[in-house]
Amino acid sequence: MSICFIADLHLSADRPEIAQRFLHFLQQEATQHRTLYILGDLFEVWLGDDLSSQVHANILYALKRVTETGTAIYVQHGNRDFLLGRQFEELSGCQLLEDPYLIDLESEQILLMHGDQLCSDDLSYQKYRKWVRNRFSLWVLRHLPKSVRRRVGTTLRQRSEYGKQQKSVEIMDVTQDTVEAVTRQWNSTHLVHGHTHRPGYETFRLENRLIYRLVLGDWGASQKENVWVFSEGEFSQRHY
Repeated sequence: MSICFIADLHLSADRPEIAQRFLHFLQQEATQHRTLYILGDLFEVWLGDDLSSQVHANILYALKRVTETGTAIYVQHGNRDFLLGRQFEELSGCQLLEDPYLIDLESEQILLMHGDQLCSDDLSYQKYRKWVRNRFSLWVLRHLPKSVRRRVGTTLRQRSEYGKQQKSVEIMDVTQDTVEAVTRQWNSTHLVHGHTHRPGYETFRLENRLIYRLVLGDWGASQKENVWVFSEGEFSQRHY
């Protein structure tokens, strides 16, 4: 059976049409694959398992139903839902993955990432990411009162939107030197990631090896190519 990759759904109560498309995807498409990988930002914001799970109960239930059919679902943290935890795993049936994470598909070494680490020219974001993703910060955030976490979530979203308006397109895209360094470190033949919302496909040579970089699109209204599928030794791109 095939392997499916998606990312950047940014599910929220404010955009019910995306949630409906995703629920339809889970019911009609996901169960056709052996494995589904969700490479970050499944949710627009996740304020902790004890709080966010109440808002997204129908999504968690649908994910659980898919895993009960035999399709394994693996999820990486994104820059919006980095507080996903053990209760999310229990309620959804999904398994959280480290980022980066290397898998072997028919002797091809496929490196999976959310992709925000690759945008190394965005120095202010990388500084923020280093702070917010360390264990102590995560522990503090998870133990804040719910009302405080709601305010923190609102602030982070506002700062993110403001930052997008102030930064150039080039800064918010991946840095090729970083892409090559990560690929070399993991000795991968393919790199699959999201985050940039720029679906596409490119190849480059690294020490006489041909490397493939596959970028997942987001699930916004434009419905760009947002799904990659690996089947019978080949990747194919589609939209849902």
